[in-house]
Amino acid sequence: MYEDLLSLRQARDLYFERWGLDAGGYTSKWVTLAKVGPLRLGFPNTPARIRAVKMHDLHHVATEYNADWVGEAEIGAWEIGASCHLHHAAWILNLMALLYGVFLSPSRVLAAFARGRKSETLYRSRELDEKLLDETVGELRTSLVLDTTPSKPGALDALLLGVWWLVGLALVGFPVAAFATLI
Repeated sequence: MYEDLLSLRQARDLYFERWGLDAGGYTSKWVTLAKVGPLRLGFPNTPARIRAVKMHDLHHVATEYNADWVGEAEIGAWEIGASCHLHHAAWILNLMALLYGVFLSPSRVLAAFARGRKSETLYRSRELDEKLLDETVGELRTSLVLDTTPSKPGALDALLLGVWWLVGLALVGFPVAAFATLI
């Protein structure tokens, strides 16, 4: 999908075009999660989310996970497996994706999580260095340890994914459900 010799800037632009993303929505005030009839379900596009999503988008390019519901669950599981480090917004958004992802496509989410446990992320740095966009997709894949064949998930991967799912339920699922009952 994204050739190794493409610059990250070119590949990210293709990713935005392919998924109908308006330059990543980096300047939008709100992020629309879903449309339900005339209602739009979303949340504020905070500076912390913008910092994280700039790296998240490049992770989509490097891993080639789609930007649909299952793909977001896969990239969320991959990022949790590889660690979001100090990017709290990434942890929260990825835990949300993990909560629904294990029901939509448990085998794909588990495979992504296991792959992540053997990978690195861009989250190890606090900010995205814009010079990174001049590097190639292949160079990013190498630095994230994505240039190797993923191994089959094992029992430990499944156990750890289950633990993370429970963490997501406690930190995100229950509070969201409680808030929803108030409105």
